[in-house]
Amino acid sequence: MHYPTRSKMDLRPGLRAVRFIGLALFLLAMLANAFSAAAQTPSKVFRVGHLAAGGRTSDGAPPGPLREALRGLGYLEGQNIAYEARFAEGAVERLPGLAAELVELKVNVIVAQGGAATEAAGRATSTIPIVMAVAAGDAVARGWIASLARPGGNITGLTDETVELSAKRLQLLKEAVPQAALIAVLWNATDPGMTLRYREIEKAARTLKVEVQALGIREPADFAVAFSAMTRRRPAALFLVADVLTSLNRKRVVEFAAEQRIPAMYEFDFIVRDGGLMSYGPRDNDGFRETARYIDRILKGAKPADLPAMQPTRFYFAVNLKTATTLGLTFSPSLLLRADDVIQ
Repeated sequence: MHYPTRSKMDLRPGLRAVRFIGLALFLLAMLANAFSAAAQTPSKVFRVGHLAAGGRTSDGAPPGPLREALRGLGYLEGQNIAYEARFAEGAVERLPGLAAELVELKVNVIVAQGGAATEAAGRATSTIPIVMAVAAGDAVARGWIASLARPGGNITGLTDETVELSAKRLQLLKEAVPQAALIAVLWNATDPGMTLRYREIEKAARTLKVEVQALGIREPADFAVAFSAMTRRRPAALFLVADVLTSLNRKRVVEFAAEQRIPAMYEFDFIVRDGGLMSYGPRDNDGFRETARYIDRILKGAKPADLPAMQPTRFYFAVNLKTATTLGLTFSPSLLLRADDVIQ
């Protein structure tokens, strides 16, 4: 019996198909191996240190807004970033030791929250990048950086503009209490940055033709002394300069001002939410977002010396109408119209 045979030409398409399928399978296997290897290769984990003079957060980690801002930039805890946070909890003398711990841990960058933390971190290392976070004080005047445009060392970040802010705060307080001739100023006299801020308030007071009642605080017990001084010679208004010492004791100040019916100006709106009368200044959340951008650029290779330091550009005026009513104070319509946040 004769069976028909296929010519060599007839076999070529089939062979080509088999070879193509084989090659495709081989390439797919190679790709699978490559993806598997990539999945098994851990990404670099950056270690971010956080140093604060104030109280410990509820979870012992850096403030939530800072971590949230870093997540938005692609830094995920457990994947490519880890945090080491240290809190002095009001005991500023502990900061040098806590800063040394972060240096020993070889973190990639240190976030210094506040002037005292910046000072301690700067003394602890001249090589690890340091990013100043909210309310760090006048960094140029304190000698932490050479200039805003060219910091020049391992420190950069956010710094206060004490002159304009002090004058604006005092102006708003005087506008709220037009008859004020004597204004008490509470500040941490052991902190050079806060004393510098107080000096600027003195200058602004002379311009406004207002007398300043200077009440420097060095420790928590001094608040009672200051309150006694204000009871003996009652000021028409009060100005609280915010740092870790005064902020940790802010409830005492707010309660005293309410009891004595003394209108008070604060620097941050969280104190107004706690019952303070009014505030004018930047918001921490804005500062933490900028801090996160600095961290991102540094972790990608930028040097702090080449990253210009920044001053806050957005300030918020907050008033508490409930507190005003308690004090028997009525804000003028023009003042209320300028308020960014009116707390009923």
